[in-house]
Amino acid sequence: MDSSTWCRVPDVHSFLARAGDFLRSRPALHTVTLTVGEGLRARGSQAYGDEAPVFGVLERGGEVRATYFRTPPYRLIVTPLSPEEAGSLAAHLHAVGDPVPGVNADDATAAAFAEAWRARTGVAPRLHERLRLYRLGELRWPDPAPEGRGRIAEARDRELIARWYVEFVRAIDGAGHRDSEDWADARIADRRVTLWETPDGVPVSMAALTPRVAGQTRVAPVYTPTELRGRGYGAAATAHASRAALAEGAEEVLLFADLANPTSNGVYQRVGYRPVADFAVYDLAGADSSRSGA
Repeated sequence: MDSSTWCRVPDVHSFLARAGDFLRSRPALHTVTLTVGEGLRARGSQAYGDEAPVFGVLERGGEVRATYFRTPPYRLIVTPLSPEEAGSLAAHLHAVGDPVPGVNADDATAAAFAEAWRARTGVAPRLHERLRLYRLGELRWPDPAPEGRGRIAEARDRELIARWYVEFVRAIDGAGHRDSEDWADARIADRRVTLWETPDGVPVSMAALTPRVAGQTRVAPVYTPTELRGRGYGAAATAHASRAALAEGAEEVLLFADLANPTSNGVYQRVGYRPVADFAVYDLAGADSSRSGA
């Protein structure tokens, strides 16, 4: 008899206490949950929205086997599930009456959950995007490398970084912190934004790092203004930020790339990133699901 049970967890501190060992057991596949969870723990739930985040765990034999969380109004983030577990999660969320504007998970889990939700509610899923998770192998500098240099962002860069962050979130139709200036302040204080600048000192691209959790750090976001793309600036910023992550002791350096953008996928592979797994993001109609919560 299957003793698996989904249950809600009241807050991020209880969630991390209960599921932390499970999440750290596969830090690459659980990178979003680890990173956002740490951000909520450190900076509070209001960083992402006005409503309280929602957390849940799947337990079997007293051990956590899977998790979900959602920072309203964004999509559900789920760790890998079997089709049966995806079905039981859909039943659980439907029973407790939680809105599910969408789902973001590894490819198989996202598809299984979207279908289970459709079967239970009649809501037709819409594929929003496919992503590939990469892990850094041997770091290689871009060749040819653009002229200029990388440097760590400083307080004087705050306005630029905050503006670029807003432009990045808008460009990917994604989710972000509610206050871009707070995001910039936190990353600058932690020395987690690399700027690539031209020889005359003009910033042309940025690559940020998430805080290191369970040995993993993720490069996110990478942004180059539209008019400056195609010159190698993003690749140089990514390589420079990746080197900084390694120097700080990261055991795994990760990043996501949109599979609809072959250019960025090619750039990341040329500087040493290797595929880990594919992810999918589905919108589930009936709510504002234009943001992913990653």
